[in-house]
Amino acid sequence: MPCPSPATFPRRHFLRTAVAAPLAARYAAAASQPPSRLVAWMRINNPLERYMADYRRTFDAWQEGGVRGIAIGRMYFVQPDGSTLPTFPADPNVYRKYGVEPPAAAPRDADKERQLRAMLDDMVRRGWEILFFSNPRMGGSRPVKEDPYQVIGFAAGVQDAINAFPQVQGVIIDGAGEHHYELAFHHGGELFEIRRWERAQYEALGADVARMERGIEHLKHRFHSLSPALVRYHSPAGLLAGLALFDLNEDVLYWLRMRQQSSMGFFAAVREQIDKMNRKVKLGTIPRAPTFSVLTTQDYQRMHPYFDYVFPKHYFWHRGFDGMYGTVARWVEKIGEWNPSLSEADCFAVVKAWFGIELPGIRSLSDMENGFPDAFFDQVVYAETRRALEAIGDENKVIAWVSSGRKPHAGDPMPAHDLSRILAASRRAGLKRFLYQPDPDLGVPEWSVISGFCGKPWRATPGGYWPPDTPKPETTNGGRKPGDGR
Repeated sequence: MPCPSPATFPRRHFLRTAVAAPLAARYAAAASQPPSRLVAWMRINNPLERYMADYRRTFDAWQEGGVRGIAIGRMYFVQPDGSTLPTFPADPNVYRKYGVEPPAAAPRDADKERQLRAMLDDMVRRGWEILFFSNPRMGGSRPVKEDPYQVIGFAAGVQDAINAFPQVQGVIIDGAGEHHYELAFHHGGELFEIRRWERAQYEALGADVARMERGIEHLKHRFHSLSPALVRYHSPAGLLAGLALFDLNEDVLYWLRMRQQSSMGFFAAVREQIDKMNRKVKLGTIPRAPTFSVLTTQDYQRMHPYFDYVFPKHYFWHRGFDGMYGTVARWVEKIGEWNPSLSEADCFAVVKAWFGIELPGIRSLSDMENGFPDAFFDQVVYAETRRALEAIGDENKVIAWVSSGRKPHAGDPMPAHDLSRILAASRRAGLKRFLYQPDPDLGVPEWSVISGFCGKPWRATPGGYWPPDTPKPETTNGGRKPGDGR
């Protein structure tokens, strides 16, 4: 390649410098700016009574700390004996209009109902958005042949609830359209099965269930027949090698396709029902992380047009259920159990070939006991957030559903440092909003992190808000008070 002539070089150099200098200055200025604040939502879970008892003090602190939205529910009260009561009386006329049976008559607690309405009114005065978590009320349903997706009874319950609570703007379906994704039997299901209600649905939709079962058996057999040579040859080599590794024949693809189509049909059917209601009702869902979403049949690109909000599950803990570490570990364990000749490294390679995920610093199951390295958040959490945002294409529709704490979904503890790294990586990826689900309750460490990212950092004050999952300091004083002489 000839060298630039003396006549052209200075001009090109000047143009390059003239363009690059302002860009560099702009990037430097952006880097020097403090990071933008995230917007927090909170889940108010059961028992609702623990929030109703002191909601003003709690909400004052939450508002100061940056909370601007609420997911509330499930919508029932819990009695001292553990039994439940509805939060509002059902309107039989609503259910009859939908052609389903209304809920059975049940006792009520008028005082609790008044407290709940007052709490919701307080949220509205603060300008918070409020959505029900899960179906707020269930009556009967139509036969599967008439309503394969069982959305009509669901819609009747939502209509009844939004009539009863005008403060609430919509409903969130947890895991809409989700199919099982665990290789082992876990959390009530496993990948290689068709449950009775699913069979009835597929038959009503005209699917070839026998062919689906042949596909399941073929892939299940393959997962029991992996050799080191097969894995080491195909696992590093991309899509076509993956097809060979897992031997995905036409029956397997048909099974996977029908799972996806049934979910897409559900999304369309539930959206249609929501849009028929007597006022605007927002619809949200909480899918598994993008890494697992195609197997769970919650393809973000295809599903998001049916929802006003998508809440990707930022669930990363080990053990329990729904956490990324736990899911990967169970797949590795089950693959090793079915194929004793494989090393743990081989089993991790199979998981990577199937899901496309590689956990930084993890080469064995024992490595997973050491917690999360910084690289996990910088690479995996960042990428999961970025994938969700890119697939949906509208940052205002994406609200990450985040949980951590002592026992998230019965999993291993995720301390506040992990929560901080989740939020920091998600923010770098472009996330603007998240919802925090306390599990089991919000503690001081979690609230300190959340308020620091979203509003005024929380500090304990006499008589002020104290997150309930953390014992107050005075509980360790053995009943003594300053100056009591004891």
